[in-house]
Amino acid sequence: MPAPVNRLKQRLAAGETVFGCWLGMADPYAAEMAATAGFDWLLIDGEHAPNDLRSTMAQLAVIEPSPSLPVVRLRDDDPARIKQALDAGAQSLLIPMIETAEQAARAVRATRYPPEGIRGVGSSLARASRFSAIPDYLKTANDQICLILQVESRAGLAALDDILALPGIDCVFIGPADLAADMGHLGNAGHPDVRRAVLGALTRIAASGKAAGMLSTEEAFIADCRKAGARFVGVGIDVLAYVGAMRTLARKYIPG
Repeated sequence: MPAPVNRLKQRLAAGETVFGCWLGMADPYAAEMAATAGFDWLLIDGEHAPNDLRSTMAQLAVIEPSPSLPVVRLRDDDPARIKQALDAGAQSLLIPMIETAEQAARAVRATRYPPEGIRGVGSSLARASRFSAIPDYLKTANDQICLILQVESRAGLAALDDILALPGIDCVFIGPADLAADMGHLGNAGHPDVRRAVLGALTRIAASGKAAGMLSTEEAFIADCRKAGARFVGVGIDVLAYVGAMRTLARKYIPG
């Protein structure tokens, strides 16, 4: 029996556009609620949300039975953290702050078992192999990893073509907030220069044949990004949706 088919990888490879939401509440109950909403994918954020390995694993467990496909964003490209996330059952990873082709190649190797990579072998006790219930896991796991690399700096944009030339990368995601800060527009991801840079990068990614990814809560900019070629499309953040709804309700009854 082989590793489970990664339907997100499959859909991106087929040229589909998939829509999803960021999960930052770091709670399996909230994740389970989000999994009833109907998104194509849900991203468990381990970079800026207060998630650890156990909370990430608990959220994977409640999302997996739903139609939504789980993605895990790690806090960095540390191979040890990548290994733990994969052993915990994540098959789709988003790695932030990629700035060079060398760094991107290391991330690819960290997600693959030898000889293609350097992922440590501990599947016999791992959730990923259903605790040894998948006998062919080691031989088939590499083919089911969906790797999304996040480029979010001027250095990363300068290296983008070299990153895109590498095998083993399914999607390159452009992070507008950090890119804005690096471009001198901290807190203003909507600055025209930043938006031009984002749209230009998405166009280059799409032209390479890899999937292009982005996140925005603005409908008009989402439409612009889709025209530029974005196919891994984040359209919301659970924390913002929650506090927005709560504040709107409060203002309805407690003006001022």
